[in-house]
Amino acid sequence: METTSRAVAQAPAAEGGQQVPSARRTVDGYLRAPFPWYGLDEAFTGPRWLMQVGTAADGAVEHGSIGHGDEPSLRNEHAAGGDQEAKEKFAVVVTVAASPSRRSADGTGLLEATSVSSAAWLAGVGLLSFTWPGQMDHSLRDDWLDQQTETAWVLADDLDGSDWSTLSLPVDGVPTAFHYRESEFGWVLAGSTSAGVHVGAYGRGMSAYGLGFAVVKDIAAYA
Repeated sequence: METTSRAVAQAPAAEGGQQVPSARRTVDGYLRAPFPWYGLDEAFTGPRWLMQVGTAADGAVEHGSIGHGDEPSLRNEHAAGGDQEAKEKFAVVVTVAASPSRRSADGTGLLEATSVSSAAWLAGVGLLSFTWPGQMDHSLRDDWLDQQTETAWVLADDLDGSDWSTLSLPVDGVPTAFHYRESEFGWVLAGSTSAGVHVGAYGRGMSAYGLGFAVVKDIAAYA
């Protein structure tokens, strides 16, 4: 699969593997991106918050995420099906620059191409960052994440497979086809835009079927 490296795709995590929304980066990284950022369109009126950007080896911003709704907490078996999970309604939009395979700016290496599969992979791993089985010991938890991450990679590499369906959602007001799948952890989708970026998204408690995406007019307003 032509995609960003796995190392870049992994979100920052705290001890034990839990991603910490409050530790997300400032708006500075988003402002350095040479491509437009996408979020939910104006039909969504809830909270919006920055998460993190991903960079290439030469420091160029390649992708990033914007959250909508409740900032998700760590899900474990005690929360599953319970009040905490029921109250968490969120959708995260991942923007990935559409790029061919190319030399890094400093000439030291080759940057891999990005594709819709890149967006699907990043969204799948993003959802996993909030679905740790909280009562596992560290060694078992690491094994679980490795297994689930590998599954997300395989699924993203086979967007035409039976695990994915097609969902049409508006992007800048234009109906756009997305690859979509659901799991016990939530949902993941991925597609491309006419603005030179791929868009992925993941969420839980908020239906994907009524969502729409649009270019963020002022990313600084999210900080």
